[in-house]
Amino acid sequence: MKYLCLVYFEAKDLQALSPSEDATLTRDSLAYDQELDKAGHLILAHALEPVSTATTVRVRDGRMSTTDGPFAETKEILGGFILIEAKDLDQAIHIAAGIPLAKLGSIEVRPIMDL
Repeated sequence: MKYLCLVYFEAKDLQALSPSEDATLTRDSLAYDQELDKAGHLILAHALEPVSTATTVRVRDGRMSTTDGPFAETKEILGGFILIEAKDLDQAIHIAAGIPLAKLGSIEVRPIMDL
């Protein structure tokens, strides 16, 4: 089964990291992606640009509108995602717990719907 691990964190917590801590987090994240790839779990992983670069699109009554930033005001922002293959939810949760940013924020694990 496929699972999407959505990586959330508070921007202020990431910004508070020293350059050395930030470099370590990046190194550890890339190493974990490689570990997942070697184990056959990794499908795709990407970090996202800052929320300040986001645009929300809505279509209402046939008219499109856009808003700068995310749809909802929240402390935690979506910072990236990892699409994985796991035998079941328990294994997916175990994999998500290994994501280095889980120590700083939270990881939402969601099964991919097979349509």
